[in-house]
Amino acid sequence: MNKQQLAAKIWASANQMRSKIEANEYKDYILGFIFYKYLSDKLERFAVSQDFSKEDIQGLSEDDEEIVNFFKSNLGYFISYPNLFSTWLALGGDFEVANVRVALSAFSRLIHPNHKRLFDGIFKTLETGLSKLGESAASQTKAISALLQLIKDIPMDGRQGYDVLGFIYEYLISMFAANAGKKAGEFYTPHEVSVLMSEIIAHHLKDRKTIQIYDSTSGSGSLLLNIGQAIAKHMVDKDNIKYFAQELKENTYNLTRMNLVMRGILPSNIVTRNADTLEDDWPYFDDQDPVNSYNPLYLDAVVSNPPYSQKWDPEHKEADPRYARFGLAPKSKADYAFLLHDLYHLKPDGIMAIVLPHGVLFRGGEEGAIRKTLIENNHLETIIGLPSNIFFGTGIPTIILVLRQKRESSDVLIVDASKGFAKEGKNNKLRACDIKKIADVVTGRLNVPGYSRLVPKAELQAKDYNLNIPRYVDSSEPAQSWDLYASMFGGIPQSELDALADFWTAFPALRTALFIDNGTPYVAPRVEALAKAIREHADVIRYGGAFNTAFADFTPWLRGALLEKMLALQIPQQEALISEEIFARLTPLPLIDKYQAYQILDDHWQPIAVDLEIIQTEGFAATRVVDPHYVIKKKDGKEVEVQEGWRGRIMPFELVQMIHHKRELDALREKENRLSEITASLEETLESFSEEDKANDTVNDAGDKFVPAAVAKEAKLLLAEVKKSGDVEPESYEAKIIQVAEWFAEEKNLKAAIKKEAEALHLKTKKTIEGLTDAQVHILLERKWITPFIDELHGLPDQQIDTLVRKLEVLVEKYRITYADNAHEIQQVETTLAGMIEQLDGSEFDLKGLAELKTLLAGN
Repeated sequence: MNKQQLAAKIWASANQMRSKIEANEYKDYILGFIFYKYLSDKLERFAVSQDFSKEDIQGLSEDDEEIVNFFKSNLGYFISYPNLFSTWLALGGDFEVANVRVALSAFSRLIHPNHKRLFDGIFKTLETGLSKLGESAASQTKAISALLQLIKDIPMDGRQGYDVLGFIYEYLISMFAANAGKKAGEFYTPHEVSVLMSEIIAHHLKDRKTIQIYDSTSGSGSLLLNIGQAIAKHMVDKDNIKYFAQELKENTYNLTRMNLVMRGILPSNIVTRNADTLEDDWPYFDDQDPVNSYNPLYLDAVVSNPPYSQKWDPEHKEADPRYARFGLAPKSKADYAFLLHDLYHLKPDGIMAIVLPHGVLFRGGEEGAIRKTLIENNHLETIIGLPSNIFFGTGIPTIILVLRQKRESSDVLIVDASKGFAKEGKNNKLRACDIKKIADVVTGRLNVPGYSRLVPKAELQAKDYNLNIPRYVDSSEPAQSWDLYASMFGGIPQSELDALADFWTAFPALRTALFIDNGTPYVAPRVEALAKAIREHADVIRYGGAFNTAFADFTPWLRGALLEKMLALQIPQQEALISEEIFARLTPLPLIDKYQAYQILDDHWQPIAVDLEIIQTEGFAATRVVDPHYVIKKKDGKEVEVQEGWRGRIMPFELVQMIHHKRELDALREKENRLSEITASLEETLESFSEEDKANDTVNDAGDKFVPAAVAKEAKLLLAEVKKSGDVEPESYEAKIIQVAEWFAEEKNLKAAIKKEAEALHLKTKKTIEGLTDAQVHILLERKWITPFIDELHGLPDQQIDTLVRKLEVLVEKYRITYADNAHEIQQVETTLAGMIEQLDGSEFDLKGLAELKTLLAGN
């Protein structure tokens, strides 16, 4: 299975296994064991690379000092054979929780002095929490054994780079965060926000040969890693990136270290601290050699997502160089304390991005004074307003602030990106198109009406340094208005048609073709079938033709970019190259939002990228591999994994059947369609039965289903009677039961045939995939990767036309019925009702009431 499938499987099982343990705690156990497996597997791979035989590995013991030192010098740690993850698995039923306790204790003893800061105490959270996995040693052993089996299939050997391991680790962290409530914010920045910050940071640093990056509240380390990965795309050697991380909570700090180590980063490029960022600032130094190891820590990039509006202690910090120039944040809210800490550690040409609550933009007092100084000294470069409810554990709207130590301009780019998101469960989520648009606007420092604006410092000063986003960027939808004249007399206001100016520019002759202009501020519809007239207009037809022309050779271009280079192309860069090609083709075309096209690309790119990873790692032959398909089924009250057929590692069975076995597939579908028709006919027939008919044995007690055995028995008797007496009334109960019996017989035969043919087609497809030629693989990959993407892309012009049709139909309907029409219709109804009152009779008081109602209806 690919990395998404494996990650989802592990999460589903882990979430079920954790029982009553909080998600925030359980993550430490499963992630800790994944890390131990990583270190264990890495040691075994290193031993093999050094020509250690299987017997040599089985003899690894901490009693052999020379061997221990050899591994410690090369890896920074040593694990003896009895403590290897693979040995635990091999023990089977003899494994027990004591094996883990012994191994983790030994690991702490066998760390190389040079790697002490990186590895020391890294398993403390796991070691001290084992008792929470069960009330007894036996129950703990059972829980741990299940965990080991769960993660044993995660590849740690770089078969698909570190991406599989890294993807699964990130996936699990995000899923635990989604289930951890308010505690999620302690360790996780949503992936999409990390990616956005990464793109902005990477653009600024893309031409540098060596880079140092720092997260002052590192959490799980995912934000820091995303920054590093984005920067690495622009660098020749990713080993020229050095990572600095600081985290207050010990268990979260351990996550940071594990995450960094498992991503293949050189140990010398990882510098971490478990300390209070605000109370215990760098300079960083080794206690053993404070002079020579002193590092004041000025970096190329600083990122952070600190706890929002946390209390802190500003006492005696006036002279702290981080705050001396700006002042101290109030003790009730440490937001600006974190910001100033990050800014202090920037190099003059560095860049920082920090996530904070909206309040930092407009709160007064000490915060207002700090904000003023930041603006006056030109440190503040960009404000990005994010959607609300985008972070786990809090629904408050947040912002990203981008700051610099030195910059030439004094304006501030303000971006209101709060409206761009997709709803996903309880949270909002930035889509790929939202991230791309924000990053393009920020890196290009673009003015986009209703979205972003470069605000000069003078305007910020005039507004007393209040940075509340709506003061500068109005992203609100205009309120719906009603034209008084048109509401009274009819007609469509020219001013409301003018609001569709982009469409009239794109289709110059369309407005005149649709509406009659009599020289007044109002027009009348010229055509009744508005949608038909729009779609058949020459301007609209030419528009579709222009799109087709722009993308006429795009399919061949994609073949060259993807199919012909699949073994060598750079996967992380390829999506950007394709998007640039799409944007270039869309540039001369009006109306179409290029970011909508980008979202289509990204939706299709994700599965393509997974396929490319597999092909590049395992070779082109992976396209012909068929794997067992496992499903979870209940057996003897327990859930067990059993094989149910096969699945292509790359090639979907249905796609192969559509191209190579269409005749068999069509025949199978025809039978399946006939089966659906029979089901519908049975339901329709049962609905036609009277209550008396349903009282017969042929229908169940609930009256909602036929009883097949009883139907067959009664139909047999009825047919015998028909042979004796002749024809039966077509709509009679008897005729219907005979027909139902025939349908049940046909249904039974169909189900047997479908099962037999489906199994035969399944096995035939397996054989076909395994025997595909290279040319056939290329055709199938084009149908899987390129064809659906192109089809969806070519739907963009029609979407614009549909939007215009919808807007104009609403506008025409809005003023079709005037106030006078409504008033006249109401008057007619009232007159009719008043006349009907004359025919009513009742008591003395009833008649008085009716008389008063008649008077009111008459308008007196």
